[in-house]
Amino acid sequence: MLQLFGVHFFGCTEIFILTVMAYDRYVAICKPLHYTTIMDREKCNKMLLGTWVGGFLHSIIQVALVVQLRFCGPNEIDHYFCDIHPVLKLACTDTYIVGVVVTANSGTIALGSFVILLISYTVILVSLRKQSVEGRRKALSTCGSHIAVVIIFFGPCTFMYMWPDTTFSEDKMVAVFFTIITPMLNPLIYTLRNAEVKKAMKRLWVRKVFLEENGK
Repeated sequence: MLQLFGVHFFGCTEIFILTVMAYDRYVAICKPLHYTTIMDREKCNKMLLGTWVGGFLHSIIQVALVVQLRFCGPNEIDHYFCDIHPVLKLACTDTYIVGVVVTANSGTIALGSFVILLISYTVILVSLRKQSVEGRRKALSTCGSHIAVVIIFFGPCTFMYMWPDTTFSEDKMVAVFFTIITPMLNPLIYTLRNAEVKKAMKRLWVRKVFLEENGK
Protein backbone atom coordinates (compact mmCIF):
# COMPACT_ATOMS: atom_id res chain seq x y z
CA MET A 1 0.00 0.00 0.00
CA LEU A 2 2.90 2.34 0.72
CA GLN A 3 4.37 1.63 -2.69
CA LEU A 4 0.99 2.20 -4.34
CA PHE A 5 0.65 5.50 -2.49
CA GLY A 6 4.16 6.62 -3.44
CA VAL A 7 3.78 5.84 -7.14
CA HIS A 8 0.56 7.81 -7.47
CA PHE A 9 1.65 10.59 -5.13
CA PHE A 10 4.79 11.46 -7.05
CA GLY A 11 3.22 10.77 -10.46
CA CYS A 12 0.22 13.01 -9.78
CA THR A 13 2.45 15.71 -8.31
CA GLU A 14 4.52 15.71 -11.49
CA ILE A 15 1.36 16.11 -13.58
CA PHE A 16 0.35 19.15 -11.54
CA ILE A 17 3.87 20.60 -11.74
CA LEU A 18 3.88 20.24 -15.55
CA THR A 19 0.53 22.05 -15.63
CA VAL A 20 1.83 24.87 -13.44
CA MET A 21 4.90 25.13 -15.68
CA ALA A 22 2.60 25.62 -18.68
CA TYR A 23 0.99 28.56 -16.88
CA ASP A 24 4.46 29.92 -16.11
CA ARG A 25 5.35 29.74 -19.83
CA TYR A 26 2.08 31.46 -20.72
CA VAL A 27 2.76 34.38 -18.38
CA ALA A 28 6.42 34.66 -19.49
CA ILE A 29 5.51 34.81 -23.20
CA CYS A 30 2.14 36.56 -23.26
CA LYS A 31 2.65 38.97 -20.34
CA PRO A 32 6.42 39.44 -20.05
CA LEU A 33 6.26 42.89 -18.46
CA HIS A 34 4.01 41.65 -15.66
CA TYR A 35 5.84 38.35 -15.12
CA THR A 36 7.67 39.28 -11.91
CA THR A 37 4.45 40.69 -10.44
CA ILE A 38 2.23 37.75 -11.37
CA MET A 39 4.74 34.97 -10.65
CA ASP A 40 6.15 36.31 -7.39
CA ARG A 41 7.68 34.02 -4.79
CA GLU A 42 4.52 33.83 -2.68
CA LYS A 43 2.38 32.68 -5.60
CA CYS A 44 5.03 30.16 -6.70
CA ASN A 45 5.16 28.72 -3.18
CA LYS A 46 1.36 28.44 -3.06
CA MET A 47 1.23 26.68 -6.44
CA LEU A 48 4.00 24.31 -5.40
CA LEU A 49 2.17 23.52 -2.16
CA GLY A 50 -1.00 22.95 -4.20
CA THR A 51 0.74 20.36 -6.37
CA TRP A 52 1.83 18.39 -3.29
CA VAL A 53 -1.61 18.62 -1.66
CA GLY A 54 -3.29 17.55 -4.90
CA GLY A 55 -0.94 14.59 -5.25
CA PHE A 56 -1.60 13.56 -1.64
CA LEU A 57 -5.40 13.73 -2.00
CA HIS A 58 -5.30 11.73 -5.24
CA SER A 59 -3.11 9.02 -3.73
CA ILE A 60 -5.00 8.72 -0.46
CA ILE A 61 -8.25 8.18 -2.41
CA GLN A 62 -6.62 5.42 -4.47
CA VAL A 63 -5.24 3.66 -1.40
CA ALA A 64 -8.47 4.04 0.59
CA LEU A 65 -10.44 2.32 -2.16
CA VAL A 66 -7.98 -0.57 -2.47
CA VAL A 67 -7.19 -1.22 1.20
CA GLN A 68 -10.82 -2.05 1.99
CA LEU A 69 -10.85 -4.99 -0.46
CA ARG A 70 -10.36 -8.61 0.60
CA PHE A 71 -7.14 -10.30 -0.56
CA CYS A 72 -7.28 -14.03 0.15
CA GLY A 73 -5.62 -15.56 -2.91
CA PRO A 74 -2.19 -15.17 -4.54
CA ASN A 75 0.09 -12.40 -3.32
CA GLU A 76 2.29 -11.96 -6.40
CA ILE A 77 1.29 -9.29 -8.90
CA ASP A 78 1.94 -9.51 -12.64
CA HIS A 79 3.83 -6.23 -12.71
CA TYR A 80 7.14 -4.60 -11.74
CA PHE A 81 5.61 -2.67 -8.84
CA CYS A 82 2.32 -2.40 -6.92
CA ASP A 83 0.25 -0.36 -9.33
CA ILE A 84 -3.50 0.02 -9.00
CA HIS A 85 -4.89 -2.33 -11.68
CA PRO A 86 -2.47 -5.25 -11.08
CA VAL A 87 -3.29 -5.08 -7.36
CA LEU A 88 -7.04 -5.07 -8.07
CA LYS A 89 -6.63 -8.34 -10.00
CA LEU A 90 -5.57 -10.07 -6.76
CA ALA A 91 -8.74 -9.14 -4.82
CA CYS A 92 -11.21 -11.86 -3.96
CA THR A 93 -14.24 -9.59 -4.47
CA ASP A 94 -15.78 -7.80 -7.43
CA THR A 95 -13.58 -4.80 -8.20
CA TYR A 96 -15.45 -3.32 -11.16
CA ILE A 97 -16.87 -0.34 -9.23
CA VAL A 98 -13.54 0.35 -7.53
CA GLY A 99 -11.78 0.09 -10.90
CA VAL A 100 -14.18 2.60 -12.45
CA VAL A 101 -13.76 5.03 -9.55
CA VAL A 102 -9.95 4.91 -9.50
CA THR A 103 -9.85 5.23 -13.29
CA ALA A 104 -12.22 8.20 -13.14
CA ASN A 105 -9.97 9.74 -10.49
CA SER A 106 -6.76 9.23 -12.45
CA GLY A 107 -8.38 9.91 -15.82
CA THR A 108 -9.93 13.19 -14.69
CA ILE A 109 -6.59 14.45 -13.41
CA ALA A 110 -4.62 13.33 -16.49
CA LEU A 111 -7.20 14.44 -19.04
CA GLY A 112 -8.04 17.69 -17.24
CA SER A 113 -4.37 18.66 -16.94
CA PHE A 114 -3.76 17.74 -20.58
CA VAL A 115 -6.67 19.95 -21.71
CA ILE A 116 -5.28 22.86 -19.66
CA LEU A 117 -1.88 22.30 -21.28
CA LEU A 118 -3.44 22.32 -24.76
CA ILE A 119 -5.32 25.54 -24.03
CA SER A 120 -2.18 27.21 -22.63
CA TYR A 121 -0.07 26.35 -25.66
CA THR A 122 -2.84 27.24 -28.08
CA VAL A 123 -3.00 30.73 -26.55
CA ILE A 124 0.81 30.94 -26.67
CA LEU A 125 0.98 29.93 -30.35
CA VAL A 126 -1.74 32.43 -31.27
CA SER A 127 0.10 35.21 -29.43
CA LEU A 128 3.36 34.37 -31.27
CA ARG A 129 1.89 35.61 -34.54
CA LYS A 130 2.25 39.18 -33.28
CA GLN A 131 5.89 38.79 -32.25
CA SER A 132 9.10 39.13 -34.24
CA VAL A 133 11.03 36.20 -35.67
CA GLU A 134 13.56 36.41 -32.83
CA GLY A 135 10.75 36.54 -30.27
CA ARG A 136 9.15 33.46 -31.80
CA ARG A 137 12.45 31.59 -31.75
CA LYS A 138 13.03 32.37 -28.07
CA ALA A 139 9.45 31.47 -27.16
CA LEU A 140 9.59 28.14 -28.98
CA SER A 141 12.95 27.40 -27.36
CA THR A 142 11.41 28.12 -23.95
CA CYS A 143 8.43 25.85 -24.58
CA GLY A 144 10.20 23.08 -26.51
CA SER A 145 11.64 21.19 -23.55
CA HIS A 146 8.38 21.38 -21.62
CA ILE A 147 6.36 20.10 -24.58
CA ALA A 148 8.76 17.18 -25.02
CA VAL A 149 8.41 16.15 -21.37
CA VAL A 150 4.61 16.49 -21.52
CA ILE A 151 4.41 14.21 -24.57
CA ILE A 152 6.63 11.44 -23.20
CA PHE A 153 4.96 11.58 -19.78
CA PHE A 154 1.26 12.00 -20.61
CA GLY A 155 1.30 9.45 -23.43
CA PRO A 156 2.11 6.42 -21.22
CA CYS A 157 -0.10 7.71 -18.38
CA THR A 158 -3.07 8.00 -20.70
CA PHE A 159 -2.46 4.51 -22.06
CA MET A 160 -2.34 2.92 -18.59
CA TYR A 161 -4.92 4.81 -16.53
CA MET A 162 -7.75 5.74 -18.89
CA TRP A 163 -9.14 2.18 -19.09
CA PRO A 164 -11.34 0.95 -16.20
CA ASP A 165 -10.09 -2.21 -14.48
CA THR A 166 -8.15 -3.31 -17.56
CA THR A 167 -4.56 -4.43 -18.00
CA PHE A 168 -2.61 -5.01 -21.19
CA SER A 169 0.48 -7.05 -21.93
CA GLU A 170 2.28 -3.83 -22.86
CA ASP A 171 1.64 -2.27 -19.42
CA LYS A 172 4.98 -3.46 -18.03
CA MET A 173 7.00 -1.85 -20.80
CA VAL A 174 4.96 1.36 -20.60
CA ALA A 175 5.41 1.42 -16.80
CA VAL A 176 9.18 1.09 -17.17
CA PHE A 177 9.14 3.95 -19.69
CA PHE A 178 7.35 6.54 -17.57
CA THR A 179 8.83 5.51 -14.20
CA ILE A 180 12.47 5.14 -15.31
CA ILE A 181 13.12 6.37 -18.86
CA THR A 182 11.15 9.63 -18.60
CA PRO A 183 12.79 10.79 -15.33
CA MET A 184 16.20 9.94 -16.79
CA LEU A 185 15.46 12.03 -19.88
CA ASN A 186 14.18 15.06 -17.93
CA PRO A 187 17.62 16.47 -16.97
CA LEU A 188 18.87 15.99 -20.53
CA ILE A 189 15.80 17.63 -22.10
CA TYR A 190 15.83 20.64 -19.80
CA THR A 191 19.59 21.26 -19.82
CA LEU A 192 20.00 21.09 -23.60
CA ARG A 193 18.00 24.33 -23.96
CA ASN A 194 20.35 26.12 -21.57
CA ALA A 195 22.73 28.39 -23.48
CA GLU A 196 25.66 27.74 -21.12
CA VAL A 197 25.23 23.98 -21.40
CA LYS A 198 25.14 24.23 -25.20
CA LYS A 199 28.35 26.27 -25.21
CA ALA A 200 30.06 23.81 -22.86
CA MET A 201 29.05 20.83 -25.02
CA LYS A 202 30.25 22.67 -28.13
CA ARG A 203 33.64 23.36 -26.50
CA LEU A 204 33.97 19.69 -25.52
CA TRP A 205 33.09 18.58 -29.03
CA VAL A 206 35.59 20.98 -30.62
CA ARG A 207 38.30 19.85 -28.17
CA LYS A 208 37.60 16.21 -28.93
CA VAL A 209 37.78 16.78 -32.69
CA PHE A 210 40.99 18.82 -32.25
CA LEU A 211 42.65 16.07 -30.17
CA GLU A 212 41.62 13.38 -32.66
CA GLU A 213 43.05 15.37 -35.56
CA ASN A 214 46.34 15.99 -33.70
CA GLY A 215 46.51 12.32 -32.77
CA LYS A 216 46.34 11.38 -36.40
